[in-house]
Amino acid sequence: MSDTKMNNGNTEAVVNGQKEPNKEIRVWCDGCYDMVHFGHANSLRQAKALGDKVIVGIHTDEEITKHKGPPVFTEEERVKMVKGIKWVDEVVLGAPYVTTLEVLDEHNCDFCVHGDDITMTAEGVDTYHLVKKANRYKEVKRTAGVSTTDLVGRMLLLTKNHFHQGSAEYAIEKEVLSICLRFYYGLGSSNMGQDSSAKSPWTGCSQFLPTTQKIIQFSDGKAPKPGDKIVYVAGAFDLFHVGHLDFLEKAKELGDYLIVGLHTDPVVNSYKGSNYPIMNLHERVLSVLACKYVNEVVIGAPYCVTEDLLDHFKVDVVCHGQTPIALEDGKIDPYAIPKTRGIFCLIDSSNTMTTERIVERIISHRLEYERRNKAKEKKEVEAFEALQRAKLTQKAG
Repeated sequence: MSDTKMNNGNTEAVVNGQKEPNKEIRVWCDGCYDMVHFGHANSLRQAKALGDKVIVGIHTDEEITKHKGPPVFTEEERVKMVKGIKWVDEVVLGAPYVTTLEVLDEHNCDFCVHGDDITMTAEGVDTYHLVKKANRYKEVKRTAGVSTTDLVGRMLLLTKNHFHQGSAEYAIEKEVLSICLRFYYGLGSSNMGQDSSAKSPWTGCSQFLPTTQKIIQFSDGKAPKPGDKIVYVAGAFDLFHVGHLDFLEKAKELGDYLIVGLHTDPVVNSYKGSNYPIMNLHERVLSVLACKYVNEVVIGAPYCVTEDLLDHFKVDVVCHGQTPIALEDGKIDPYAIPKTRGIFCLIDSSNTMTTERIVERIISHRLEYERRNKAKEKKEVEAFEALQRAKLTQKAG
């Protein structure tokens, strides 16, 4: 067994007290990775900073159903999404729900990394207790301001609060959302996912605070090389999913450097309607930057692709998927200029996943989630209270 330590920013392996500076440090992460968002990606980014390779274990549909309830996405979809994250090196399907030393050794991993929340089995057991006891466990900070619970609430509420401007830009109406989440999850707590008074401290969410530092962390910061073929795509890329991933993979195959233009929230709402986008512009930027096929993101790209944009980025190819192209003001083709230049093409990724289909899946599973979340919340509360008591005892001692 080996331990690791940081030496001037470089990871060293320590085996039986002897340093092995050239040994590759392999980091194990595992989970359900259902409805993957930029919070998951940020956790894997932090894990990658602790070693050389990140190996991600994904639980099967059967394991997730047993311990949490049916996943929204299939095993195949979840594996594909995790493989698409730029900080992931290997993916293993069939990871045990309780992380064991045997699974770390089987994949030559030095230690396991997880966020600073508690994950529990159906029986209320900490899924990382074995690796913690063996001192082969490290924690990273959970990404504040994003949770699957919050995203589900936005989808079901059909409100537009998540992209309000000014001081209310990231606000969500707590009272209405709490009612919606109680209906969806079948919870006893009316504050679930809303604030620190929520019964389960790890299901709650806070306001997402975008910073330039976070964007820098997600961006590779590399400009195109001389002679690179530049590909440009644009859209909402809301609730980043496998359909987006397959499309971007196809787009990247058309060139060397892929630029994604993200439309502002009001623009997306003008052509998608309802409460779209589900995720605001800042959240969508991080979601797209985490994709391994993407080299650069244009934040607030114009809906109509302009000559200035094409010339500035030296774009060689502009492409769009199979979704309908809405005309600006009902009459202007947003791709008129690239079509005139003869650089426009349509891509068929053969993936029919849409944000709307995700919402349909969630609603269809609502009743099954109700039963499991009541039990899950009770166990999380008990675990949190025990953890607080242990901290107080340790402090008093």
